[in-house]
Amino acid sequence: MKLQIERNDLLGPLQKVIGAIEKRQTMPMLGNVLIEVEGGRARFTATDLEIMLRASIAYPETGHAEAAAVPARKLLDICKALPDGSEVVLEASDERGVVRAGNSRFTLVCLPPSDYPTLDTAAGDSGIVVPAETLRTLLEKTSFAMANQDVRYYLNGLLLELYPRGIRAVATDGHRLTMCQIEAQLGAFDASGQVIVPRKGVLELQRLLADEQGDVSMAMGARHLRVETGNDEFVSKLIDGKFPDYQRVIPTDAVNRLTVDRKRFREALQRAAILSNEKYRGIRLVMEPDLLTLEAHNSEQEEAEERLEVEYEGADLSIGFNVQYLLDVTNVMSGEQLVLALKDANSSALLTDPEDPTVKYVIMPMRL
Repeated sequence: MKLQIERNDLLGPLQKVIGAIEKRQTMPMLGNVLIEVEGGRARFTATDLEIMLRASIAYPETGHAEAAAVPARKLLDICKALPDGSEVVLEASDERGVVRAGNSRFTLVCLPPSDYPTLDTAAGDSGIVVPAETLRTLLEKTSFAMANQDVRYYLNGLLLELYPRGIRAVATDGHRLTMCQIEAQLGAFDASGQVIVPRKGVLELQRLLADEQGDVSMAMGARHLRVETGNDEFVSKLIDGKFPDYQRVIPTDAVNRLTVDRKRFREALQRAAILSNEKYRGIRLVMEPDLLTLEAHNSEQEEAEERLEVEYEGADLSIGFNVQYLLDVTNVMSGEQLVLALKDANSSALLTDPEDPTVKYVIMPMRL
């Protein structure tokens, strides 16, 4: 295979797919990127057998199909190190590849492209078209609450659910939960369905959608999720498990309601967190009429106290939370106000943005 391309045109698709390449592979081929030239396009594919990323660009018609499996990270590092605007020539066979640019020459060990593994991209009939912004917002508002290497494997990912009026995303690590639902025109698609996308797949899909405009195509199958944009494709295996009944976790009987300026609340949390216990990260919220007091202390008997003027309706309460969970919520919210509602000092708190009814955050209390 021979590929003659401008340095930036090669760098772009490599950067899009490199996230699928693990630094340590279970088999040598998984460290390579598959480059295919056919039909006026050059396609770059990377996989770790759990997710697959594919980016394509326009490329002059060669008259016949060509392919090569080239070491991904080495090729990416070479492209990054070359001067901007360089003309890059890649010639590769089943065993060797040579990269030339100006006075630079690099010889790489390649593998037969015919041996490159592929994921089953047939994701079933549950196909819909949604704005990229909708999918991007769903992930941004919820993904931070995913578990990481939890023994309850079904929590190490994000639930995507289709319902008659739109799409819902839910994530939880057992201590907090986030849910975002956005109405969307699903066209002829009338059924409901849900899948659990693994953590790595969610993070890579967020990266893929970061600058995407327009519509994307999403197909949900029994084992895979596929998302296609104009030039890129994402495929992920799904977590085979039953996601918790999240509707039961969301408080519906909260009678104590606190309204606070989100930015001032976040800044007070950041200051108080400096003296919180480094391991447990606990902070106490003391709620009284028109006043919220934040208290933190650590094992060295150091203490922090912050007072905020708030609107509060309910009985006097004192309750503890993990301060990082509260900070995560205030960081993803965009409205000016934050509403915290709870039943009593032993119940979960429901945090909402009065300007954005599509998102709900639930945080379990902790004993301090």
